Amino acid sequence: MELKEYPDSEMMMMNLANRIAGELENVLFHNDTASLAVPGGTTPGPVFDSLCGAGRIDWGRVNVMLTDERWVPETSARSNTRLLRERLLIDKAAAARYVPLHAEAAAPEDKLATLAEAVAACLPLSVCLLGMGTDMHTASIFPGADQLEAALEGDEVLYVMRAPGAPEPRVTLSAGVLKDAMNCHVVIIGHEKREALEKARTLSPQEAPIAAILPGATVHWAER
Repeated sequence: MELKEYPDSEMMMMNLANRIAGELENVLFHNDTASLAVPGGTTPGPVFDSLCGAGRIDWGRVNVMLTDERWVPETSARSNTRLLRERLLIDKAAAARYVPLHAEAAAPEDKLATLAEAVAACLPLSVCLLGMGTDMHTASIFPGADQLEAALEGDEVLYVMRAPGAPEPRVTLSAGVLKDAMNCHVVIIGHEKREALEKARTLSPQEAPIAAILPGATVHWAER
């Protein structure tokens, strides 16, 4: 694991956006397409704001997907897809191809095979950006989730996760997919997250799912 520390989050987000843009550009120089997986939530928003206008990226050759999605309609305020359409898939990045982790169905299991097929066609991920909760989860791989072991060790591309405290099912990329990314970044802010990161390095992935991803990842941390 490589740890990069920044004096403030604004500088961190700008640096991270530039680094991701460079990595995508490099992949596209050698390949026909590239793939970018990103989290939902509010933390990565500033990265999206910088990245969406990056003119040196041929966005028409980039497949963009979420690392995880809540099983809610896109109109819901809890939809990660909604955030992506508002803050990343705009400006020059509007030309990117979006690969969804949600479809119209009552239960995610009804559409999981179709969603997984589309994701598998974009693997390995060129760049993966992840967050981490204070409970040391990443994507929707939560401690205590019903399919935790499968998501950590299984061979499937996607898993449906139901976890204590989560009001709806979630679809998540597996730990295997996340670990196989050519470039993997984890972004965290504040002392509480830094303490959780250090704790995760001493625990098993079953106790701290982020621990499965940290080897080979670059962690970006700002105090505020």
